[in-house]
Amino acid sequence: MASRAYNIPNLLTYARIVAVPIIVLCFFVEGKLESSDFARWTGLAIFVVASITDYLDGYLARIWNQTSNIGRMLDPIADKLLIASVLLLMAADGTIAGWSIWAAIVILCREILVSGLREYLAALKVAVPVTRIAKWKTTIQMVAIAFLLAGPAGDKVLPYTTEMGITLLWIAALLTIYSGYDYFRAGLKHMVEAE
Repeated sequence: MASRAYNIPNLLTYARIVAVPIIVLCFFVEGKLESSDFARWTGLAIFVVASITDYLDGYLARIWNQTSNIGRMLDPIADKLLIASVLLLMAADGTIAGWSIWAAIVILCREILVSGLREYLAALKVAVPVTRIAKWKTTIQMVAIAFLLAGPAGDKVLPYTTEMGITLLWIAALLTIYSGYDYFRAGLKHMVEAE
């Protein structure tokens, strides 16, 4: 049991969870929020590495036959922590502002609602497989967040970096609504049957 908890795929998942506070710390200098170019590039580098572990942990677990219950539980939690924390951070520093806050709210609400639905269905012994559209949604979210992390620092290198991030965030929000609807439609069927 202990060896499964500390296999390489699970260590990658743990590393993704540890990356969350480190990314946030990049933006705090002397106890206040400061999005300097250095903070943005450092946060982006850590985020990119953490995002790569999201792909690697599942892939390695499957090919090495090292899947585990703790890995299945923590992998989606690590994803949600990473995405939610950086979205909140970008909203706090003003990178995501105005109407674009709604895109972030849609993404956060869907993640919480689907997590609750999955927990409810797990109690009924019903597995809800991850759909292809949900995988695309996650990929676009990660790319959007990478652009937003670069933000004004990225604009100096590639004009409209922030705007590209905001556009991708809205696309991710639309996919989020669509994939969330898919999950709820599947879940509703089981809820009605369980009554």
